[in-house]
Amino acid sequence: MATVMKPVNGTAYIILTVLFAMVLQLLPLPTALELARPEFVLIVLIYWSMALPDRVGVATAWITGLFVDVLLGTSLGINALSYSVVVYLIARFYLQLRQYPHWQQALIIFALVLVNKFINLMMNSNVDAMYIVLPAIISAILWPFMYLLLRLIRRTFNVT
Repeated sequence: MATVMKPVNGTAYIILTVLFAMVLQLLPLPTALELARPEFVLIVLIYWSMALPDRVGVATAWITGLFVDVLLGTSLGINALSYSVVVYLIARFYLQLRQYPHWQQALIIFALVLVNKFINLMMNSNVDAMYIVLPAIISAILWPFMYLLLRLIRRTFNVT
C-alpha cells in the first residue's frame, strides 16, 4: 500500500526562511563588509509579518530575537526587544504598507532598521553609533529582492 505524502505545513517554510536568515547573519565577512551587514533576520520577520500578520507577530519576533541574541552572543533580550518593536510597528500599519510600491517600502525598511539599530545602541554600549546607518541602507537596498524571493516562496509552497 502506497503512503500518501502529507504536505508540509506553511509554518515550516516560515521557520526555514528565518533559520536561513540566521545562517546569513552568522556568515563571516571581511572586516570592511562586517560593518555593512544587512539585517537579514529582521527583513524576513518584516516580510512575514506584513504578508501573514495573523501568523507572525510580536511573540514570534520576541522568540526569534532571543535566538539571535544567543547566536550572536549579545546580551539576552536586546534583539528580542528591537525585533518586537519593529514587528509591532509593521503589525500596526501592515495594511497601509502593503499598498506602497517597493521603493517606498524600502524607505520604510530603512527607517525600521534604524529603529532596530538605535534600540541596540541604547541597550548595548559596545555598538559604535557611526555604524548604525550603513546596515540600514544595505537592508533597504536588499528589500525589493528579499520581498520578491520570499513572496515566491510563499506562493510556490502555498504558505497561508
